[in-house]
Amino acid sequence: MAILLSIATMHGFLVFPAPVIWASDALEFDGLIEPHMVVEVGSSAAGVLKSVLVDRGDIVKKGQVLARLRSRVQRAAMELARTRAKMQATIMARRKELEYAKRNEERVKKLFSQNAISEREWDEIRTKSIIAEYKLAEAIESKRLAEMELNRVTEMVKQTTIRSPVSGIVIERYLSPGEYVEDQPILKLAQIHPLNVEVILPVQIFGAIKVDMPATVKPEQPVGGIYKAKVKIVDRFIDSASGTFRVRLTLPNADYRLPPGLKCKVTFEDLFAMKTALPSSASHLLE
Repeated sequence: MAILLSIATMHGFLVFPAPVIWASDALEFDGLIEPHMVVEVGSSAAGVLKSVLVDRGDIVKKGQVLARLRSRVQRAAMELARTRAKMQATIMARRKELEYAKRNEERVKKLFSQNAISEREWDEIRTKSIIAEYKLAEAIESKRLAEMELNRVTEMVKQTTIRSPVSGIVIERYLSPGEYVEDQPILKLAQIHPLNVEVILPVQIFGAIKVDMPATVKPEQPVGGIYKAKVKIVDRFIDSASGTFRVRLTLPNADYRLPPGLKCKVTFEDLFAMKTALPSSASHLLE
């Protein structure tokens, strides 16, 4: 027996009346295949685009370089910081000064213990030894600051290379080389493995659909075919106006064969298990 339901989502992407087929061996509903994730990729650093290496329709991998900013100034600063971070001469000189001051302190200490020099002279030698220690510590701290500056500038240079945060396809390119980038996106990407399948179901079967439940997805023509999916999300919110709730399925798409945006038919298998899970007010619909 067939029942026609008029269902619409709050976002407006599933608007039909569409047939919901209650058969003896399956429940079939209309659905929509969507990307798993849509990302607008920008730059964390402001600058002029040097190159954009991909275009609309290209397949990209996570971590792949998508675009680069001009970075001559940042790279020059990085080389300067690297040179400073490698400098050892000041530390070596301060270390030798400290070693000499310590040896001199030991010699004068013996003289002072024999009352051969005044207390003022002994105090002066000890103070020079302490100052030599502080100078060495200062040189070590300066080198550490140079290393930190190198890390900072290196990160700035890394920000001029824009990499893909996901594996997927490029669905839009907004900017071209020579344009200034600050707050606007450069590219829009869609992760299409796996895909999401959004389905709107009547409230009468609320409670029958469970997470990880298997389902069959039949994309519309000309793609066609039959694909296995699993329930990922079952909304706990009922739309009182339409008497429906939403379900999301995960559909593997490793070969990128299925494009997002297709309408489809979704069949939830194991009718007997569903029937026993339905409330008595809805179970008669499966007879």
